Amino acid sequence: MYLLDTSTLSELVKKIPNKNLITRMKQVSSDAFYTASICVMELRYGALKRRNRSDLWPNIQQHILSKLQILSFSSEDAMNAAELLYHLQSLGHPIGIEDTMIGAIALSHGLTLVTANTKHFSRIPGLKVENWFL
Repeated sequence: MYLLDTSTLSELVKKIPNKNLITRMKQVSSDAFYTASICVMELRYGALKRRNRSDLWPNIQQHILSKLQILSFSSEDAMNAAELLYHLQSLGHPIGIEDTMIGAIALSHGLTLVTANTKHFSRIPGLKVENWFL
């Protein structure tokens, strides 16, 4: 079971997405793919910043988000994310709040995170991280 982060979902919007990512995704059953509500927020924000946003967001909804199970950020995830933020900050290796929230959701559901941003996410203890872009 996999949680696709924003970098992975954004790649799928491109006219020519990464071939390795597409190949790997075809090897996995579509019902094994999840994303986080935080990623939806990041995608929506990114779409709003684009000039052709009227076309982009419906495309994201229809061709990407409709095919995924979207996990909400729960109060349990909030508690875990706060602990992760504190832990990473105390080590001097903080990552962004959104990434911490996404990581907390993946951890609470026992999902492997698929991302191009392994540098940040690999700092989260216990989180399984894979980069399918390579």
